[in-house]
Amino acid sequence: MDAELKEKVNRRHVGRNLQKIRVYMGVKQEALAADLGISQQEISKIEKQDEIEDRFLTQIANVLGVAPEVIRDFDVERAIYNINNIRDNTFEQGSTSIAQQFNPLDKIVELYERLLQSEREKIELLKKSNNH
Repeated sequence: MDAELKEKVNRRHVGRNLQKIRVYMGVKQEALAADLGISQQEISKIEKQDEIEDRFLTQIANVLGVAPEVIRDFDVERAIYNINNIRDNTFEQGSTSIAQQFNPLDKIVELYERLLQSEREKIELLKKSNNH
């Protein structure tokens, strides 16, 4: 395979990357278009382009809440690998995954206990003020 063809195969299709990220985030073309002040048809055209001008890519990325590099360098195979790797580590016994170290239920209990303590303190203050 000659170098030019190999480069073309390896080059990312930025418009297609944008489409995949937009769909993954649950953002419709119409909503993205409205946020950018353009038509849905223009979004459709952009998603068919190999390249997107940097300034405009930055605007799109800001609307989607991601870095422009995330769109430009998006790699489906790498994303799937990362998702599977995180999932496997989360459920694997003895894993050192961050997902396993953070238990949302513990945080909820901790917040509830702090709220309860705060309410107890308010009750004590009210009792003291009523006694005076």
